[in-house]
Amino acid sequence: MFLARAHWSELCSALQMEFLESVEAFARQAHGDQQRKYEPGPYIIHLVRVKNFCLEYIKDEVIAAAALLHDVLEDTPVTKQELLEYLQTVAGDRSKKILDLVVELTDVYTKNNYPQWNRRKRKAKETERLSQTSAEAQTIKYADILDNSMTISKGAGDFAGVYLSEARNLIRAMQKGNPALRSRVLETVDRSIETLKNEF
Repeated sequence: MFLARAHWSELCSALQMEFLESVEAFARQAHGDQQRKYEPGPYIIHLVRVKNFCLEYIKDEVIAAAALLHDVLEDTPVTKQELLEYLQTVAGDRSKKILDLVVELTDVYTKNNYPQWNRRKRKAKETERLSQTSAEAQTIKYADILDNSMTISKGAGDFAGVYLSEARNLIRAMQKGNPALRSRVLETVDRSIETLKNEF
């Protein structure tokens, strides 16, 4: 007997929620005691907000899962293989796509990898790299920048101007993601830059 369409939709929503709750729990454990740098609270609050921003524009659990995990390889001891093994247990045939998005969103031109380069050069190369990433990865990055911009503009002092300028350059270079979210981020960053200018 076939499930009625309404019941099928409810079942899918419940399964999606259960899946994303599992991914969130994994991200929470991976980030452990890490705290947000420019606001009080554990790091997971940033990841949840990034996921929620993505879901406002695209109802895609693969993108939502990658949003929750986007800093795991960069900022925690979890390896690519460990992440893949976890995803295979909860995401099945979606695991490779989620992992690929997390890899796309993991910084390559870091201070550890390129200690001889200054910040400007590293950020320029990272911007060039991210401009070539997939539309899905760019959408997640838009949401990441949106959340960071709102947080940093309130509590980062002199660094806020540096970050917001870098963020604006990055958004301008990334043109493949969700256009409505991209417009929102550009407006937010531009407004924050204007606010900072008026404060000095």
